[in-house]
Amino acid sequence: MNFKKGLRDGVPVALGYFSVSVAFGLIAVEAGCTGLEAVIISLTNLTSAGQFAGVTVMAHMGTYLEMALTQFVINSRYALMAVSLSQKVDDAFKGGWRVLLGFGITDELFAVAIGQEEKVTKEYFAGLISLPIIGWSAGTLCGAVLGNIMPQIATNALGVALYGMFIAVVVPKARENFRVLIVVLIAVAISIALCYIPVFSGISAGFAIIICAVAASAVGAVLFPVKEGE
Repeated sequence: MNFKKGLRDGVPVALGYFSVSVAFGLIAVEAGCTGLEAVIISLTNLTSAGQFAGVTVMAHMGTYLEMALTQFVINSRYALMAVSLSQKVDDAFKGGWRVLLGFGITDELFAVAIGQEEKVTKEYFAGLISLPIIGWSAGTLCGAVLGNIMPQIATNALGVALYGMFIAVVVPKARENFRVLIVVLIAVAISIALCYIPVFSGISAGFAIIICAVAASAVGAVLFPVKEGE
């Protein structure tokens, strides 16, 4: 689990991030950001949903409180991922390394790291997040430079790339492991219920993601407990 392996595993994520962040660059510029501001946002955040929502709040002249609450709701899931991943890392991955590299925890990178059979080292995780950060920022720059040159249909198509990439990460593990498949199906079922049952209509998308993750994980822990030796 070295830096080089992390770089290799991060290549597919970096390519996917590049295509998605082009759309963010376009939207950020349309919302009034300069190209430099758009790139700085990507370099300092690395959260697709959070960045798109943040730019929307800025475009509508939202308050700081609105921005803070929006980011808290959308990005709270990363705290859960960090807690889970902290149980997967080796003993040398601690202190300042956790603070520094914790910045790179995203849905896709978490899925790649947590799916490793061995303990995750700080060298591996540093390599894993390096190219995706570059890809995300470079795509943002390209989108900002292109501005309004790209047609709207192309921008809409790029917007679904993130979901396709996440499916590509989850499906292989679900096919290999029946327990993972069950947990994924539970999360999907809860997500559908929160979306279409009227009584849950007041729940925001951010909280819906958290509810799905916590509930599916809890059911998985009860149905498929992992022994201490494993």
